[in-house]
Amino acid sequence: MEFKILETNYDGKKFRIEKDYPEVGAYLYVYDGEKCMKDYLQNDIETCKHIAFEDFGVPLDKWLVKE
Repeated sequence: MEFKILETNYDGKKFRIEKDYPEVGAYLYVYDGEKCMKDYLQNDIETCKHIAFEDFGVPLDKWLVKE
């Protein structure tokens, strides 16, 4: 099983969403430089995107799939 990873940079911070097994959900990580300053576990990628938008202003269409 391949796990989807999305990333974006916004307002001087790096944001990363990592999809896990369906029963686990998806993680949103917020980095300031190399330091992870926040992490969230949510049910899915879309919820992670909305949290990044609500808490940090990250546009919903700014995410790129990391290959």
